[in-house]
Amino acid sequence: MRSLDYSSIFIRLFACVFMMGISLYAYIYKQNELTELRLAIPALAKELRNIQEENHRLKYEIDYFESPIHLMELMRMPEFGHLKFAYNQDVIVLPGHKPLSGKDLIDLQEIIEP
Repeated sequence: MRSLDYSSIFIRLFACVFMMGISLYAYIYKQNELTELRLAIPALAKELRNIQEENHRLKYEIDYFESPIHLMELMRMPEFGHLKFAYNQDVIVLPGHKPLSGKDLIDLQEIIEP
């Protein structure tokens, strides 16, 4: 009878140690995943900053290209000498959709994307 008690205690002790090992392994695995994410944050922040700087530079180039001064300079160039201003009777205006009154962009996106 006594040997039966020792074997059941041994089995219970083994099961507890085994479950504790599995729990410890899962905890360490989650900590490693969290550490990987923390290490990736600076690289992603640097990439985001580079993209924002590139967007800022491209906006500057677009603003420069569309500026009236630059367009007048382009007009004086020989490559664009054949272009002329359109007269009012030559301009065709196509009717477009009128914007919804009282709606802003977020409201319109909710209507488009249900």
